[in-house]
Amino acid sequence: MRQPHSSQNATGNGARTAQFPVLRHLHRLWEHMIRGKSENASPQVRESYTRALGDVSFEDMAQITLNAIGDAVLVVNPQGTVIYLNKVAETFTGWPEPDALGRSVEEVFFIIDGISRQRRASPAQRAMDEARIVELALGSVLIRRDGSEMEVEDSAAPIHDCLGTMTGAVIVFHDASQSKSVTKKMSHLARHDALTDLPNRVLLVERLTQAIGMAERHHKRVALLFADLDHFKETNDSYGHAVGDHLLREVAADMTSCVRATDTVSRHGGDEFLILLTEIEAQQDAAGVAEKLLARFAVPRMIDGHELPVTLSIGISVYPEDGFDADTLMLNADTAMYGAKNAGRNTYQFCHQDPIKAGDCVHALSPSTKS
Repeated sequence: MRQPHSSQNATGNGARTAQFPVLRHLHRLWEHMIRGKSENASPQVRESYTRALGDVSFEDMAQITLNAIGDAVLVVNPQGTVIYLNKVAETFTGWPEPDALGRSVEEVFFIIDGISRQRRASPAQRAMDEARIVELALGSVLIRRDGSEMEVEDSAAPIHDCLGTMTGAVIVFHDASQSKSVTKKMSHLARHDALTDLPNRVLLVERLTQAIGMAERHHKRVALLFADLDHFKETNDSYGHAVGDHLLREVAADMTSCVRATDTVSRHGGDEFLILLTEIEAQQDAAGVAEKLLARFAVPRMIDGHELPVTLSIGISVYPEDGFDADTLMLNADTAMYGAKNAGRNTYQFCHQDPIKAGDCVHALSPSTKS
């Protein structure tokens, strides 16, 4: 076990504890916790606590605890001199504890603004000056001892003794790239379908709303295709959810291959998909995509050893003829899709909204009946 390094060369447990204010506070907390557990425990349990702790000093236990946590911990005295680093802090800063102890915190924890490249003030000094917990500004970059850089997030808090006297500050920091990665992943999951990784309804509505605005400015049209797999429930019931899920993933991939990169294929839920076609010139452009989809799914496909027929019923709404907002276009595309179902499936229908009679759907022939 490493001994604390200090210019005072303190000896003995009392001196070591006094040298580390953060450890002194942990010491009181640890004693209170053990005392509370022991007082509420049976004699046998109290004896086990005593045996377990008999050969372990508090300082050693605190060192083990601080080195076990995932965040970096750095402690300074009131003069801003480093008096403690845990192992994570050593790794992040590139400063081994023996080299860091006794140095200025600005030297060991050297941070800059990631954009302006200007030096940033020590959060530990700010915490002591303002007597409160402070956070490091976003975009802060730690310059490690070897000159390499790492974006960090941190907070610093002042440390007081039992009399309220300021005895230093503690900085707790971590690699910001990890939290950014988690945040990015969570944001992706919130806006994408877990099974197919397609945009979900939330993202589709955002993109549809933006597409309507762009179409209005550029005097274009927007089409929304509501596609539903025919007889999917029977497939799911006959072959199981694993086969059904595999089929949905293949359908998602095939639909995506049938549209432009600027378009959006979204899974609405179950076996329903929404396809957004942005800035089209005429309704025939949407019809062309619908026909391409019907042709792609005209041939049965092998899924996990099973030959499955897959056809689509597609309803189409067009901005501005069938609605001026996302909700109306989605509702009318849904209405048109049910019209395609009622017409015998494996076809598509347009839904043109009449100013007096909303939802007046006009049938469009499927490719098989056009010849």
